Amino acid sequence: MYLLQKFDFFGKMEKREIIMSGHSKWATTHRQKAVVDAKRGAIFTRLGNLIAIAARGGADPAMNPSLAMVVEKAKQANMPNENIKRAIARASDKNSAELMEDVYEAYAPGGVGVIIETATDNRNRTMPEIKTTLAKNGGRLAEPGSVLFQFERQGVIEVSGADFDNVFLAASEIDGVLDVVAEDDLVIVYTDAKKLMAVRSSLLDGGLTIDNAELQYVPKNMVELDTDVREKVEKLLNAIDDLDDVTSVHTNADL
Repeated sequence: MYLLQKFDFFGKMEKREIIMSGHSKWATTHRQKAVVDAKRGAIFTRLGNLIAIAARGGADPAMNPSLAMVVEKAKQANMPNENIKRAIARASDKNSAELMEDVYEAYAPGGVGVIIETATDNRNRTMPEIKTTLAKNGGRLAEPGSVLFQFERQGVIEVSGADFDNVFLAASEIDGVLDVVAEDDLVIVYTDAKKLMAVRSSLLDGGLTIDNAELQYVPKNMVELDTDVREKVEKLLNAIDDLDDVTSVHTNADL
């Protein structure tokens, strides 16, 4: 991994090789799992909720970048256009149940931190489901703030079909870029949370292919696990991620 560091007297970015402490393989696992979920339709519910929430900022994707980003993700998952339209319309439908966004903090086996993002029309359903699923898999809910401080909210952009050095050089000229990481066949660009959309647009303008762009809770440091505990943590993460009201799961476990 390379850390981007700005020197005030030059006003330019240079790269310095360091050991990355805040990247989890769960992000890759989650992405691969989403492909499987898309094939069985399980992801459409959560995508519909995300679209409805984003549409609160405007029903026209051309005028609402956040909505455009979620709609693009829905199309990549082969979500039917009619489903997308219904989800957008839901934002202005007074007869539809109001969607609420919540973030839950939890501990998994081995004491690793877990951040669970949800979108629900019924907290009385969602909270017990999460609590029960955690308990069945050796986890528990945590006090607010006890886990969240171990993470940073950042934009995460996945670039495919490009050489790392080319992406790095392009990213180094864009304000708001924090890190650039090579992972398998992707290059991942981390951004300031408020500048995700601007960085994404700049990379697209530079001719790069964006597979995914979203806000994530990125761990500041990773927790190493032995094989037995790692399997238990992965089982818990998958079980939580399978809940319909859960939109995203983040962990600082080094999987």
